[in-house]
Amino acid sequence: MTDPGPAVPAANPSDLAFATELARIAGDSTLKWFQNPDLDVGHKTDGTPVTRADLAAETLVREQLRSAFGDDAVMGEEHHDESGTTGRTWIVDPIDGTKAFARGVPLYATLIALVDEHGPAVGVIYLPALGEVVAAGRGRGATVNDRPCAVSTTRLLEEAYVMTSGFGYWPDAALQRLHQSPATVRTWGDAYGYALVATGRADAMIDPQANPWDLAPMSVIITEAGGKFSAASGDVGSDTWARGSGVASNGHIHDNLIERVQPY
Repeated sequence: MTDPGPAVPAANPSDLAFATELARIAGDSTLKWFQNPDLDVGHKTDGTPVTRADLAAETLVREQLRSAFGDDAVMGEEHHDESGTTGRTWIVDPIDGTKAFARGVPLYATLIALVDEHGPAVGVIYLPALGEVVAAGRGRGATVNDRPCAVSTTRLLEEAYVMTSGFGYWPDAALQRLHQSPATVRTWGDAYGYALVATGRADAMIDPQANPWDLAPMSVIITEAGGKFSAASGDVGSDTWARGSGVASNGHIHDNLIERVQPY
């Protein structure tokens, strides 16, 4: 018999509670800029948009983390990485969906994750304009606004709702196969798409390209909701969130989707 190795410990409930409250605080701080006609939108060196709301929310998160967990590392979209000594890293995306936020679309999110030596331990998606929090801790299950949530039971692609953030960064062949599939495809994307999958309102979310801070909460949230999270290659591991792509599903349609998102 193969030795399964040591069990991966469940997340500390206090870490989950802290991350959830922090996401709420940071996300709520963005609302004063949301749909504000005076909001200025700048652009970073890579051409992606950034606003005062992004910068202020991440600064707030980092200040809180520095106070509560000063020895942990921090990675975020808007500021430089901060090193730590504990083997734990907090990962922050203050506004996932800045383009949507800047246009007054209420589907943007604040994302917070905690990764330890075993992989993602805590993940939070907070949709401030919708007042919805999807959160999970490793071994603790997933919730939406503190109520247990779970992925859908859809087994057939022709009955499936498949989300993606957009079509511009898909490999041409993969995009053609997706469009030729019997699934209903919608661009309710970014973190909102993953929230829909985790709560059973959609069946899959696909990001052929994504940054670590976009994906870090998703693997623990989707897994704890009973689904499956992998890279677009189909690979699964403790660092899947850092591999540059993400596919989240209810598990039943996962392999079928993986075949369609390959670049060949």
